Amino acid sequence: MPSSSASGRPKAVVSWSSGKDSAFSLYEVRRTGELDVVGLLTTVTERFARVSMHGVRESVLEAQAVAAGLPLYRVSIPSPCPNEVYEAKMADMVRRLRLDGVTQVVFGDLYLEDIRRYREQHLAGTGITPVFPLWGRPTEALARTMIRSGLRATLVAVDPRKLPARFAGRAFDESLLADLPAGTDPCGENGEFHTCVTAGPMFTAPLRVHPGPVVERDGFVFADVIPDDDGEKGA
Repeated sequence: MPSSSASGRPKAVVSWSSGKDSAFSLYEVRRTGELDVVGLLTTVTERFARVSMHGVRESVLEAQAVAAGLPLYRVSIPSPCPNEVYEAKMADMVRRLRLDGVTQVVFGDLYLEDIRRYREQHLAGTGITPVFPLWGRPTEALARTMIRSGLRATLVAVDPRKLPARFAGRAFDESLLADLPAGTDPCGENGEFHTCVTAGPMFTAPLRVHPGPVVERDGFVFADVIPDDDGEKGA
């Protein structure tokens, strides 16, 4: 398959965590028009049928993809997942992406050099180039830019060693930014929290969801987000 679209732009997928940084990266690359985004690349934990790390239900993930107008490239991993298994599965996906003509992967990383270096090293020589549209932007200003854009998100995973558990389930908004303890990154880039996006300029319409229970698991605090048509009231 050609590595560029009919418009001549390089084909790209967005590394999609379900959260605000990947969602805003999608918005930014679409806004600039330099890349033709053809899909969302997501890691899903098989055992729980949830987005890895964020704990977001696959049904919410699928609703996000519909709202973004993009297909999912889904990588299923076990729980727990040894690093060598993860890397082998990602290598298989990279080969599939190349067959589909994809030459760029868009990441929502902000400033952690070790994570960027890891991505660059593992894509080196594959024919796929990593792209970091949000890299180096001051995170307090970036957080407010996201909020002003109309992005709506919920804190769905909190590391209680870095942020009090009571923040799980809160909206990512100006009130949250004002309440974050001193030293907390406004975008949660140091792992303080992860989010699930339910509305924003990257979507054609808001997701219809409601809050679910808050639970503690594996040392993290998770706040569930449930699609309105799911019919479930619990986790």
